[in-house]
Amino acid sequence: MRAITLSKASHSLLRYYLIHVRSQPIFSTHFLYVRSFESQSIFLNTHHSKLTFNDSQLLTLLSNHRLSEARNLLDRMPQRSNHGRVIHLTSLISKFSRIGFVNEAKALFEIMPERNIVSYNAMLSSFINYGRIGEARMLFDEMPERNVVSWTSMLCGLLESGRVLEGKRFFGSMPEKNVVSWNSMIGGLIKNGDLDEARLIFDAMPVRNIISSNTMIYGYAENCRMKEARDLFEVMEDRNVVTWTSMIAGYCRAGEVNEGYCLFCRMPERNIVSWTAMIGGFTWNGFYEEALLLFLEMTNYEIRPNTETFVSLAYACAGMGFPCLGKQLHAQVIVAGLEYDDYDGRLSRSLIQMYSIFGITDFAYYIFNKNLNNSSVQSCNAMITGYVRTGQLEKAQYVFDISPIRDKISWTSMIDGYLSIGQVFQASNLFNNMPEKDAVAWTTMISGYVQNELFIEATALFLEMRAQGVFPLNATYSVLLGASGATANLDMGRQIHCMLEKTRYEFDLILENSLISMYAKCGLIDDAYNIFSTMVSRDLISWNSMIMGFSHHGLANETLRVFEAMLESGCHPNSITFLGILSACSHVGLISKALELFKSMSDIYRVEPGLEHYVSIVNLLGRAGRVKEAEEFVRSLPFEPDRAILGALLGVCGLSETGAEIAKHAARKLLELDPMNAPAHVVLCNIYAARGLHIAEQKLRKEMGLKGVRKAPGCSWIQLNGRVHVFKSGDKLHQQADEVFLLLFGISDKSCKSISPRL
Repeated sequence: MRAITLSKASHSLLRYYLIHVRSQPIFSTHFLYVRSFESQSIFLNTHHSKLTFNDSQLLTLLSNHRLSEARNLLDRMPQRSNHGRVIHLTSLISKFSRIGFVNEAKALFEIMPERNIVSYNAMLSSFINYGRIGEARMLFDEMPERNVVSWTSMLCGLLESGRVLEGKRFFGSMPEKNVVSWNSMIGGLIKNGDLDEARLIFDAMPVRNIISSNTMIYGYAENCRMKEARDLFEVMEDRNVVTWTSMIAGYCRAGEVNEGYCLFCRMPERNIVSWTAMIGGFTWNGFYEEALLLFLEMTNYEIRPNTETFVSLAYACAGMGFPCLGKQLHAQVIVAGLEYDDYDGRLSRSLIQMYSIFGITDFAYYIFNKNLNNSSVQSCNAMITGYVRTGQLEKAQYVFDISPIRDKISWTSMIDGYLSIGQVFQASNLFNNMPEKDAVAWTTMISGYVQNELFIEATALFLEMRAQGVFPLNATYSVLLGASGATANLDMGRQIHCMLEKTRYEFDLILENSLISMYAKCGLIDDAYNIFSTMVSRDLISWNSMIMGFSHHGLANETLRVFEAMLESGCHPNSITFLGILSACSHVGLISKALELFKSMSDIYRVEPGLEHYVSIVNLLGRAGRVKEAEEFVRSLPFEPDRAILGALLGVCGLSETGAEIAKHAARKLLELDPMNAPAHVVLCNIYAARGLHIAEQKLRKEMGLKGVRKAPGCSWIQLNGRVHVFKSGDKLHQQADEVFLLLFGISDKSCKSISPRL
């Protein structure tokens, strides 16, 4: 249940926009296709256009280290008083620094015929703003006189560069402090993570202003200490838009979105930063619909969104899963010209991520390629993930190869991509070449082995993971427990369980569910139920795992009891729940109960029956000998029966004396759909043989030979003394075959060579 409560009318409004988005775009522009992007023109004003001719000429001379000519130019400049000249040149120092010419500003400072304290402060600020703290400190020490501005500038420089201890000593030695000095000290301590020390300075301030409180609130909000931030917020006599916005951003960062939204609604004044903070708060906490609704509300106030707003909206559109919204958003960005103001690359990264999630990889790659020189590892990873998700492994590999920086996510995404399409060799090569492997990478590789049924390799890799000193994740154990259940490898499952008991103080829900499933599949249903009964909390997977476990063991009454307890707990069943129940009823012949539950699926629980549920009902009726009803059930289906349903009907026909004709009809339709279906041929042959229809049986077997239809042999395995022994139907290759046949039939393998296994 979401904490955010918006009006029903607002929700309806957004749904209306989402439904009609193609004809009524929520962004105030028509969609512009990507091919039109290149038509955008960039108009940039040069820095020199802001300088006079003489100033530009002076800058050029200083840049070329022609200091003698620069001094002559200063002498030839229009006559000013000494004071006026100092003011002019000091202004030039600040101008040169603002546009990045710090060395030129330094050269000008050095050739100035006369300087005052403002000149020194201007040069000091230039050094500090560009991180040249050593030069700033030397200049500070050389200054003939200093004022509070000088001291405060130097203090900011020390704290900005992380020299906190020196900054504290410097602050203590200041002969004069004003409120700016105190605020600078507080802000510097907060930036360097010393929030408690900053509070002590704040409490010791002789005089505070609104910036003092805002700085302190910002520090608390950045560190998610919202109780302290709220206490300070409540006692403030004057609050401005910065105060409110810091509180809203802090609550959203701490996950308390409802509190943030309540403050947002109370704000007496909002600007674009406030709106963007709330939109971003909704987005980063997964409330994508609310973020878009708030954007719609913002447009009513004619507030122009900024780059940060669009970043949040891009992720919100991706979260909603509506490509049309995302395309309109991108069009708005282009029309507003914001793609050229994306100095930190966050906007392009958000658009690449959005298009990759949509699977529109061409658009994503267009943006990625256009910003290739400034591409970040996040953009590369988004492209790789998008290509992997859409099955374009070659393109994903290309981006991976050209990426200037690869992190663990890059490598793991590629490994997972190859594993998902069964290319284990390529995935293994990537994994072996991965420079630094974390637990996620190891788990991805182990999971890939399991998905590709390479269980021995998965176990070996897990042992290697432990030997390398990498601590397994819960997901690692969960994957291995799933493999143990799939292969009925009880010894391995128990070993993993014991390992968990030694290394985990408490199990999470995923591990408990995995243990239930493993023990149930390995035949220890009581152990599975013991874990289930001691669970503190259960989800749908927990209930379904226990229901399926009881069902597979033919324990119908226990299955139904767990189902009733599930309903009482308020957990809503799904299709897997009903599959387990119907299967359990089928095992013990509870026909009426099964049909009642089958009807309740759609009537009561709004769960649409799937193919497997129809097959379960066919098996239920057939096992009860009611083959005719099973045939009528198949004929009454709202769709044309496919191979699975016809195969199920054919399979139960052999259990009835009157099923031969039904079997013929079912087999004929099944072979029309799948002429090479071996089980259909075999079942029909066995039915003919059981009814004494040997001519029909021989004819069908001959057809099988001509068509090359072969039945895959049945396979069983047993684990003994840590070794798995596999047996196939008619297999005499096992080294202890003589002993097996002697024990079973009282005959040796040699005597069995003349015995041909039946199909």
